[in-house]
Amino acid sequence: MDYVTSNSELMMERSMRFLWAKQTAILDNISNAETPGYKAKYVTFEESLKKSLKSALGASAPAAAFRSVLEDARPTVRTASSESTRMDENGVNMTEQGVELARNTYQLRYAMNSISSNLSILRTAIKGQ
Repeated sequence: MDYVTSNSELMMERSMRFLWAKQTAILDNISNAETPGYKAKYVTFEESLKKSLKSALGASAPAAAFRSVLEDARPTVRTASSESTRMDENGVNMTEQGVELARNTYQLRYAMNSISSNLSILRTAIKGQ
C-alpha cells in the first residue's frame, strides 16, 4: 500500500484542512463575542463531500472520480443567519463555541495521531527495521 499517496492519506489531509478551518472560525467567533452585530461563522465540509462522493460512485471510472473528488474537496466558511437573542445583535453563543472548540481540538489530535502513525510505519519500512 502506498501510504504517501493513498486515498486514505489524502482524506486525512483534507480532514485536517477542514478541522483547521473550523478551529479558525471558532476562534474568530470567540474573539468577536462582544462585537455588536457580529454573526457567528461555521464551516461545512461533510455534506458537500458526501454528495460529491455519491456522484463519483456512478461515474464510469469510480476510482478516478473518487480521487478527483478528494483532491478538489475544500471546506466552506459560512455565516450563521439565525436571529440573535442579544440586544446588540451578536450571534455568538459562548457555551456552544466552547464545546465546539473542545470537540474540534480532540478531532484534530486524533487526525494528527493517525497521520503520524501512518508516517511512522513508512519511516520504519524505509529504515528496514
